[in-house]
Amino acid sequence: MYMKYGMADEPQPESNGNARIIVFGVGGGGGNAVEHMVRQNISGITFVCANTDLQALNKLSAPNKIQIGADETRGLGAGANPEVGRNAAESNEDEIRAMLEGYNMAFITAGMGGGTGTGAAPVVARIAKEMGILTVAVVTTPFSFEGKRRAAAAKNGIEALTQHVDSIITIPNDKLTQAYRNLTMVDAFKKADDVLLHAVNGLTETIVNPGLINIDFNDVCTAMTAKGHAMMGIGRSSGNNRAAEAMEKAIRSPLLDDLNLRNAQGLIINIIGSGVSMEEVMSIVAIGEGMMDEDANVFYGLVEDPNMEDDIHVTVVATGLTMSDQPAPTKVQAAAATTSPAPSQTATADYLKQQRPAAPKPLTVGNYLQQQQQLKNS
Repeated sequence: MYMKYGMADEPQPESNGNARIIVFGVGGGGGNAVEHMVRQNISGITFVCANTDLQALNKLSAPNKIQIGADETRGLGAGANPEVGRNAAESNEDEIRAMLEGYNMAFITAGMGGGTGTGAAPVVARIAKEMGILTVAVVTTPFSFEGKRRAAAAKNGIEALTQHVDSIITIPNDKLTQAYRNLTMVDAFKKADDVLLHAVNGLTETIVNPGLINIDFNDVCTAMTAKGHAMMGIGRSSGNNRAAEAMEKAIRSPLLDDLNLRNAQGLIINIIGSGVSMEEVMSIVAIGEGMMDEDANVFYGLVEDPNMEDDIHVTVVATGLTMSDQPAPTKVQAAAATTSPAPSQTATADYLKQQRPAAPKPLTVGNYLQQQQQLKNS
């Protein structure tokens, strides 16, 4: 059952001259993630929630909602049974297909291990792929204390999703306990929602919002189409070495599976800051390229935001990874416990520092592009 909130007709894809993007939250976890994104007033993206639990669905402020499996579940949820979730989504396939109509890219977000998200998310992904939509899943896995049965269900759900998406970003909730041991459970789940938000926003920011350097939709397609597992990291820093520090924090993000970037097939780097210099952009990109195979595709975008003041924010998404690229857990624990850069990253940063020419005034990207335009016109 499709429910419209304050809309006279079916939701129309937001057209911004670029790709039309939709975020589809499935189940309780997916709905909470979408709710968090909606509250951030992200523009240029359509948000949809689908759930078997009518009460949970009604609590959300997302403008587009689909109650799935109403006849089977009577609006009471899937009872932690992925099979019920799958059947529920299949019974409302027409509504899901209608919601996806007209979009170029779909993010499917869900919490793996329960009933609706685990069972229904692969159905939504299959429909999106059948419609020729670039499909990216961003999902969380259960805490270890939630038990082996839930972990096994999550594993099966991720395997099913992988068959129908171009790329999948997996965020283990256990990393929350490693990185933020003193947080309450409520704040820990908010941290997970923040990561989901940055995953979507980091990939779409320079597509839907024109920047000084844009990542266009075809770049994203090249990096993500049929690439399998992906890894995302976020970093923020300020000060004299803010660019290298933000990039290093993004690469070593303790909330995510630290995968070996050397085997990645693609890397997307999104930079947001104020007065970002060419030197800083070169530093960020060089660190990324230094950790990749020379044949990998590297795309980067820059959005100038004066509200960032001295801060610079970097989001990286590495694609085309396999689970065999995952290092030993001790590396993850070490990354979460220390703030010192990894040796390879330090070497890259030191090299860049040695190559820096002395200049009384940094050349910003905006000034550089303006100078290039003036040269063309002269």
